[in-house]
Amino acid sequence: SILMQRKLFLYNFRNLRKAKGRRETYLCYVVKRRDSATSCSLDFGYLRNQMGCHVEVLFLRYIAAWDLDPGRCYRITWFTSWSPCYDCAQHIANFLRSYPNLTLRIFMARLYFCEDRKAEPEGLRRLHKAGAQIAIMTFKDYFYCWNTFVENREQAFKGWEGLHENSVHLARKLRRILLPLYEVDDLRDAFKILGL
Repeated sequence: SILMQRKLFLYNFRNLRKAKGRRETYLCYVVKRRDSATSCSLDFGYLRNQMGCHVEVLFLRYIAAWDLDPGRCYRITWFTSWSPCYDCAQHIANFLRSYPNLTLRIFMARLYFCEDRKAEPEGLRRLHKAGAQIAIMTFKDYFYCWNTFVENREQAFKGWEGLHENSVHLARKLRRILLPLYEVDDLRDAFKILGL
């Protein structure tokens, strides 16, 4: 099925602070082509890790095979159960540099090892610096995913206890990870204003 089973989505995308046992990463995607003020949806679906290959790399291989028209603009939106690991963040950043006509937005349910290791936060900073828009999923994003990617049988999305609080907590953590980049940008803007 092109749609994800409800239990699979609810288990893997739950934004728990400690998500033990959730070893796979799921990625829901929408690919659009932008034509001036309008956009046209080209594809949507979901992927998961396959035999030692991370889902982000699988998607990059998938989209690279499309032979995208360099004269057109494309916007890709991802909703992922985990943020990219350091290596995947590097692959994505390199991919974005190779396709300047493509923008990528990533909404993440949880942050992958951003407390335990130094590499993963650095990967997110590099990814952000390469132009990817990265954010933590909110209720609105879960609602959209439920209605777009999940075999929901016409059932309305009901958030779980702690969804909002965990989103806020994770968004603050992501902001702290990216803060050095924002501070540098703020200083550059201040220097420009001062004419320095």
